[in-house]
Amino acid sequence: MVADEIPGFWAVVPAGGAGTRLWPLSRAGSPKFLHDLTGSGRSLLEQTRDRLAPIAGDRLLVVTGEAHQDAVRRQLDALGPEAVLAEPSARDSMAAIGLAAAVLERRGAEVMGSFAADHVITGAEEFASAVAAAAAAAADGWLVTIGIEPTFPSSAFGYIHQGEELDDHPGVCRVVEFVEKPSVPVAQQYLETGRYRWNAGMFVVRPSVLLDLLAEQDPAFAATLRAIAAEPERLGELWPTLPKIAIDHAIAEPAAAQGRVATVPGSFTWDDVGDFDSLAGLLGDAEGCQVLGDPGQVLATGASGLVVPGSGRVVAVVGLDDVVVVDTPDALLVTTRSRAQDVKAIVATLKEIGRADLT
Repeated sequence: MVADEIPGFWAVVPAGGAGTRLWPLSRAGSPKFLHDLTGSGRSLLEQTRDRLAPIAGDRLLVVTGEAHQDAVRRQLDALGPEAVLAEPSARDSMAAIGLAAAVLERRGAEVMGSFAADHVITGAEEFASAVAAAAAAAADGWLVTIGIEPTFPSSAFGYIHQGEELDDHPGVCRVVEFVEKPSVPVAQQYLETGRYRWNAGMFVVRPSVLLDLLAEQDPAFAATLRAIAAEPERLGELWPTLPKIAIDHAIAEPAAAQGRVATVPGSFTWDDVGDFDSLAGLLGDAEGCQVLGDPGQVLATGASGLVVPGSGRVVAVVGLDDVVVVDTPDALLVTTRSRAQDVKAIVATLKEIGRADLT
């Protein structure tokens, strides 16, 4: 079954961040959304486009950094030149998504949905159904988020506390609150209630509603975004004046406290590929070493984990369990899956010692 296009729906794809926990594979100059991390032959950005095309057609707007706009355009060459907005500098998700909303407001878009460029989703029909339900509620003025059904008590994700079902939208529930990353015991309690979902940062809303919610919290912020959309030549002048804040803190949490946010449960499989442990699990927790890249470049004996060969050298792993080896032309990472989150500290250290060329 092929998903139907959602009339008047625009897909917004924020494509930012350096994916520092995936260093040295992902870097500031070549972030993870530009890489094929699933072995499919398609980058995460291209997979995002593939997933959104059935429901949005060519109505897609990517917001990315100036340094990445050429690479984004090459990967999405079938889209027109107006499909990419380039940020002069990173100012977090509210500015990026808000700019897209301001542009789409002027284009007369009815509803928009924001979906990160670096997530992996399987279950295309389930995803499309969730977006369609979210778009229907958003058309009635709700700020809607898609909450992922948790599969384990994760302390790596924020959670959405799901309330009562909306009268006019079966299956869509009011959001009681957004909860920051909890401890594992608290996350276990959340799962036992059946009323919590992972917060994947997917928001569906009318562009004008998003900007009006922002204006209630920060009138100048919303006005500046609308000014940039009206006069794009002022982007370089006005962009640096915008606050650095995530959309969750800027509007989602305050709006939820006012009872103006709803959530649609997402039954599809979702992964934000946050580190090499997550990537290894995504590729399959089989015996032996998983290889992302040319398996002919890896020799493994009595070993398990993940190997990413990328320097042209043969990588040999002997007698190590749950190892992570990432070999690039100018940097080699060796760690364990259990310490994968700590890779981010290496990137910070490289910056401190003046080796930003490696980050």
